Amino acid sequence: MSSSKIPQLVLKSSSNQCKIPVIAFGTAAVTNNDGEITKVAVIEAIKSGYRHFDTALIYGSEEALGEAIAEALQLGLIQSRDELFITSMVYVSKIYAIKHRNLKLEYLDLYLIHFPITVKPGNWEMPYAEELITTFDLKGVWTAMEECQKLGFAKSIGVSNFTRKKLDDLLSFAKIPPSVNQVRQ
Repeated sequence: MSSSKIPQLVLKSSSNQCKIPVIAFGTAAVTNNDGEITKVAVIEAIKSGYRHFDTALIYGSEEALGEAIAEALQLGLIQSRDELFITSMVYVSKIYAIKHRNLKLEYLDLYLIHFPITVKPGNWEMPYAEELITTFDLKGVWTAMEECQKLGFAKSIGVSNFTRKKLDDLLSFAKIPPSVNQVRQ
């Protein structure tokens, strides 16, 4: 697969436009304790032409993906970070400064709210028991996402697994509308 043959779509936001490759390499299923499998898989994916990588805090693959990107640069597989499109997702409203994350990247191309739910603090297994689910501060979380984009930590922001009603609620107050609603089956 050549990266030049992968179709791209344009994500439009209030401040920029960026192209997103429509085929992505997801890192949820290749995690392990030390991340070596993920790192090797990502490097091989780059060699094969993948340029869009999808990760999330909950996957435990961010650090290995960041290491693979650094190694790909060192090996000359890519000339700059800008050749890649990196998507990550914040889970249960744990928004924090992206440039200090495990990825060790200055910015993300796309930053998503993983699920529109919040659970009580703790190490809970999915699916969550109903009594663990608490009120989700959509406005507060989205305001923090907008700030991430304004500060340059994310080129585009969006949501994942939102229902139409949740999207309508979000659009009623969002200053920056979500670029995507990534829904997985």
